[in-house]
Amino acid sequence: MENERLKGQLIKIMAIFFEEDYRRITHAIEVLKHAEETLNDYPQADKEIVIASAILHDVGIKPSEAELGYNTGKTQEQYGPPLVKKMLSATNLAPEKIKKICEIIGNHHSTSRYNYQELEILKIADHIVNKLDNQQKTN
Repeated sequence: MENERLKGQLIKIMAIFFEEDYRRITHAIEVLKHAEETLNDYPQADKEIVIASAILHDVGIKPSEAELGYNTGKTQEQYGPPLVKKMLSATNLAPEKIKKICEIIGNHHSTSRYNYQELEILKIADHIVNKLDNQQKTN
C-alpha cells in the first residue's frame, strides 16, 4: 500500500512538472508499468527506488530543452538528478534512497557506472517502451 501512495504522489509531481506534454507523461507511466513487470525477475531490487526512477527518469529533458534548445541522453543525465532530488524531498524516502535514485537517473542512458539492479530494471523498461514507440511510428 505504501508503494501505491508513493507511486500516486510521484505521478502527480511528474505530471505537474511536464504540464501538457502528454507524450512524456505517457512514456513515464509506460516505463513504470514495464519496470514493475521486470521487478519480478529481480527479487532483491528495492521497489521504491524502481518506482521513483521509472516515473522521474526523463525530467532532465525539460530543462535541457529550455536551456539548450535540445536534449540528448547525456543532457538528460546532467539536468535530471538535481530536479529529482528536489522532487523527492516532498516524499518520505530516506536520503540514501534519494541519492541512489539520482545516481540511477544520472546514468540511465550511459554505460553503467553503478552495479544497481534498479538501474538495470530502468534501462530494460525504457528500452522496451522506446522500441514499442519506434515500432508504432514505422507502422
